[in-house]
Amino acid sequence: MSCMGFLSPQQRAALAASSREDAGGAPLSSFASPPASEGKVQRVRLLAGSADPVIRESAALSYHAPPDVLVALAADQQVGVRRCVARNEHTPAGLLVRLAADADATVRGWVAAHPAVPDGLLTVLASDPDPTVRAVVAWAEGWERGGDLVANQLQ
Repeated sequence: MSCMGFLSPQQRAALAASSREDAGGAPLSSFASPPASEGKVQRVRLLAGSADPVIRESAALSYHAPPDVLVALAADQQVGVRRCVARNEHTPAGLLVRLAADADATVRGWVAAHPAVPDGLLTVLASDPDPTVRAVVAWAEGWERGGDLVANQLQ
């Protein structure tokens, strides 16, 4: 039995309305998470100071990692930690620029794949000596062009 059988007629109507184009683009299932508490941010700061690089990687990937923690972790001696900073979707663009010069090709590849990578930085990474980094740049540029193609088709 599906969960649809447990919905009231009003709930079914609201669900149907949320899938229409005139629903304002806000699906019924969109819930905003509460802002991070100071305690949560403090825990991320503690994780970032751990002697264990795997725990620092966890801090580097945290949605709640403050920018100063990401800056400190971007300079970590362990490449895995720097890779995680490059993967974090909240890493600021200025820090991505710094990580694009990392000695590790995987860090540079994650920078190229980052959704907030500045366009000029993709141009720089397109001439990276590592073929995998160049392939990620081509993939990322394809996403940009693909998005433009879809947007143009919808207009």
